[in-house]
Amino acid sequence: MLGNLARMFVLASFISGLCSPVLANTTADIAADSSASVPGIQAQRSSLDMMQLAQTDLALPEAMSAPLDDPIVEPIEVPVITTRLPPVRIGLLLPRRSESLAQVSDAVRAGFIAAYQHEPGNIVINFVETGDAAQDVLSGYAEAAANNDIVVGPLTRSGATAIVQNHAVTKPTITLTQLNAAGEAEVKVPTSMLVMGLSIEDEARQVANWVGKNRTRQKAFALSTNAAWQRRAVSAFAAQWSQLGMTAEVMELTMSGGFMNANALVQLKKRIQTEKPALIFVGLDAAQAIQLRLAIGGEVTMYGISQLNPFALDDWANADRLTDLEGVRLVDMPWQLQPDHAAVMAYPRLAKVSGQRSSPDVERLYALGIDAYRVAANIAIKQTDFTLDGVTGKLTVRFGRGAPYFERVLQPATYREGMVQPLEAQ
Repeated sequence: MLGNLARMFVLASFISGLCSPVLANTTADIAADSSASVPGIQAQRSSLDMMQLAQTDLALPEAMSAPLDDPIVEPIEVPVITTRLPPVRIGLLLPRRSESLAQVSDAVRAGFIAAYQHEPGNIVINFVETGDAAQDVLSGYAEAAANNDIVVGPLTRSGATAIVQNHAVTKPTITLTQLNAAGEAEVKVPTSMLVMGLSIEDEARQVANWVGKNRTRQKAFALSTNAAWQRRAVSAFAAQWSQLGMTAEVMELTMSGGFMNANALVQLKKRIQTEKPALIFVGLDAAQAIQLRLAIGGEVTMYGISQLNPFALDDWANADRLTDLEGVRLVDMPWQLQPDHAAVMAYPRLAKVSGQRSSPDVERLYALGIDAYRVAANIAIKQTDFTLDGVTGKLTVRFGRGAPYFERVLQPATYREGMVQPLEAQ
């Protein structure tokens, strides 16, 4: 028995001499390590050193090879440190002090707020009001840029152009209008400005691309009155149609007292019968298109832009059917065409006066406010290349790295049973 005690004493001395240097070094290491201040870390490091010791090639006495009971391991609580970043400040710059633009400004503002309430994120919105004069917008922009991280606005072409021409863009800016119009001097868009306004010209170009797909050397008639927006639409369509390798003949119809010249319509019908164009593009509103269709017939397919849709989505249920436009095709935004669209269903409709119909153009600006917030929210979290299935169309955005890029693809539609109905994208 005494011999056994002696052997145990020798074994204990061996273990003590083997482990002491390791534990001493481990303690020194922990003392030098800043992580030692976190509770539980020192015990964990000592356990790891013992594991490393067990894996060495040292020859241990036979008694050390005996199986040990499973160790009791206590969980280590590591505190979670969270840091809340300061909110991103977005300034919404709108001409709400303008008598003529107050209603449309309120529509954009309402859409912006609706989108924010649906997905607020770490964002604060500040509103900056201006009039419609370019200098007033320029001053308002300087205020918005000084107090915010991102500026959304302005809403007027003259205001946006003044900001660019005065080299005032100092913060990421999402302008809600177009800068360049047909026939005007081109304004170069700075790299820190994204242009995402609604555009008649873009709609017309999209129609040309949609209809011109898989066609070659075909002729189109492009018709408008002398209204500036109609001329811009027709010019954009004709330019894009020609770029696709086809021919577009632009014609302007005279109006008197709200009616098209009857003799001009007779001559136009004769030309259609003789020259047989592949299609007719119209930069007209729905009432004008009805006049034209009654005069020339429906033998040639007519195409147009969103102005051929005269009602807000909710008002179509009680609207008179426009059977004279049967088969006419157009493009418009999902907000105006697709009540079952995922994004459209996510946001409330714009409030309206009881018993009155909504203005389709005001509805479109409300939708623009929704998508403007969604784009700004993505930019706020440093997204530089993204797509959105928006309420104004399918959006592709590149911003914050190189030249800015924005594209909106609208929804094709047709008149069916006197109502505007969405078509499958082609």
